[in-house]
This record gives sequence, C-alpha cells and structure tokens, in this order.
Amino acid sequence: MADDCLFCRIVVGEIAVPIVAQNEYAVAFRDIHPQAPVHVLIVPRRHLGSVLDGSDLVELGALTALASEVARAEGLAPEGFRIVTNTGLNGGQTVPHLHMHVLGGRSMKWPPG
Repeated sequence: MADDCLFCRIVVGEIAVPIVAQNEYAVAFRDIHPQAPVHVLIVPRRHLGSVLDGSDLVELGALTALASEVARAEGLAPEGFRIVTNTGLNGGQTVPHLHMHVLGGRSMKWPPG
C-alpha cells in the first residue's frame, strides 16, 4: 500500500465506499464522477502505479475477470460496454494506481478522446 494513494486507502477501508464486487486481487466501486450511466472502477488490491507496473498475469487477469463480472451484474453485457485503462499524463490517468473503468448504459463514441 502506498500511504498517499487514494485507491490504496479505499482498498484497505480507510475511505469507505460501497463495494460493487471484489475478488482476491481486485476491488470494484463506482466512480465519483461518472462519465456514463454505469461507471465502475476496478482497482488491484496491491499498489501498481499503472498497467506498466503490472507483470503478474494472474493478477492482471483477475482485474479483467472482475470487470466482466461487473458488466454482467450491471446488465451491460447484452448491449455492450467499454473497458478503459488510462496510463500516464497523456493517457488521462488522474490517480497513480492502476485502474480499469467499466463504462456502459449508453452508446460509446469513437475516437474516445
């Protein structure tokens, strides 16, 4: 855990948020600034600054599996959804802890940014 990391503090319960889903490797909760009717963040329990810091295939796979579980539970699977991982300043990453955005409930535009 990084002491100054917002998502690490959420994972350990220092900051209380409603948990949407979780597994051994990751926790899912709603984004406080949703960009779609459904906007859930998936964060690893272990602090990783970005996807560039991830090398454990089981851990990374567990994040994706949890994103799929959330999409199904939120009713997004039939119509489709988007999973986004922003990396670095130019990628739009605002919290330096790896996280996936599960977005859905509306049609997604392309290109996204």
